[in-house]
Amino acid sequence: MWLNTPAGGVTLLILATLVARLIFADALGLGIDESYMVAAGRSFHLGYFDHPPVAWWMASAAAHLAGTDSPIIVRLPFVLTFAVTTWLMFRLTSRLFNACAGLWAAILLNAAPVFGVSAASWVLPDGPLFAALLGAALCLVEALPARGRAAWGWWSAMGACAGVALLSKYSAVLTIAGAVVFLLTQPAERRWLTRPQPYVAGLLALALFAPVVVWNADHGWVSLLFQGGRAAPGRLHVFGPLSTLGGEAVFLLPWIWVPLVLCAFAAFRRGPANGRSWLLVCLAAPPILLFLVVSLWSHVLFHWAAPGYLMLFPLLGDAVDRRWRSSPATRAWLATTAVVVLVGVTLVASEVRFNWLPSTFENFALGADPDLAAVDWISLRTDLAARGLLGRPGLIVAATRWLDAGKVDYALEGRMTVICLGDDPRQYGLTTRIGEYAGDDVLIVAPRVSFAEIGRQFGKMFDSLEELPPETMLHAGRPAMLLPLYLGHRLHGVP
Repeated sequence: MWLNTPAGGVTLLILATLVARLIFADALGLGIDESYMVAAGRSFHLGYFDHPPVAWWMASAAAHLAGTDSPIIVRLPFVLTFAVTTWLMFRLTSRLFNACAGLWAAILLNAAPVFGVSAASWVLPDGPLFAALLGAALCLVEALPARGRAAWGWWSAMGACAGVALLSKYSAVLTIAGAVVFLLTQPAERRWLTRPQPYVAGLLALALFAPVVVWNADHGWVSLLFQGGRAAPGRLHVFGPLSTLGGEAVFLLPWIWVPLVLCAFAAFRRGPANGRSWLLVCLAAPPILLFLVVSLWSHVLFHWAAPGYLMLFPLLGDAVDRRWRSSPATRAWLATTAVVVLVGVTLVASEVRFNWLPSTFENFALGADPDLAAVDWISLRTDLAARGLLGRPGLIVAATRWLDAGKVDYALEGRMTVICLGDDPRQYGLTTRIGEYAGDDVLIVAPRVSFAEIGRQFGKMFDSLEELPPETMLHAGRPAMLLPLYLGHRLHGVP
């Protein structure tokens, strides 16, 4: 029976996790980065301040087609994309090892939170990045033994996938560099460096990425400078690599991270003599090692190395397949992982949806709700409408930080112009420049910022400032946080 085959198993896995992720996506409001990307990405551009455009385009296209930017709608393309990612992981591992190993690799990929939860259901560049990187890896595996037209087809497909990966996130260049290292260090495949197909693939990837280069050139290379500046030398952090490895382990689950690393070390020891495992090591190493080194002097976000770990799952799937029948501990390990992930996701989704923590802990302070990042500020729109401020001519809205600007902008559904007054406005500094709204009144939404601090930082930008009654943001009908509101009369522009 087909369902009893590895292909049938991965199909059931995809369907079951697809349904679970749709429920999860509908239960949570948009996170900070999600709100910012959806709101700031309402208008089409070839590039954006933080990242290349694919993820922004996906969310915007879904919202325009559906006529709403509700969380489940803008997240739907990313949920569907991870279904493709799961299938590509199965196919890549099956091609390198066998179909049973492919099934285990797909299962474990879905169990790792940084892949199966955040990248699989949230509006983030990682979702399309992972699918494109796996697609490129699979095409490379198919291209290496191919001849004639088939070789041209697979290499061209690899170039297209690599181009989409670059359009998703700049760090894709690290995995692409790993493919080059593989061709240089694998004697059996080095012959491809004397043939035109890999170079045509590279040119195709660059052609797809060209619009982002054009956009950056038109905007002072702001996006590339911003991302590159994150690795700029700073104060030495001796324990930075240990902190980074610990954070990556938590994001993957420690009991998945440790076997992944052990599989990587074993493959490294075998070296180029085993072409299959060496390919995966070459693809995985650049992002993992680079960000580990950068953490010696700069702050590194733990998910940055995820593309590297992504390429180690085929090795882990193969290891599990070879040990499954003979090791009860492996079965317990997999079952425990499934339980932990399911319970964790259920608790988070139910709390964000129903906000049961305040009733469980009586002294839960206002503003201390741990779910605030995943709560949409919809009550702000309702409150401004009741005050007669929503859509008032000559009035725009401002936040002091880009992350608050995203939350406010998403809540207001584009009904009012939103600017960012702080010194790190991100995309808002490009699309809603402060100087263009000189003479307008500005409603400032500033969580946890006092009237005195607003006056000190931004008072010179207005004729006068006025403190308004704050808005009480609601979470599942309960007060969750106060949003201080200030009215700046006649904006002067940038001081």
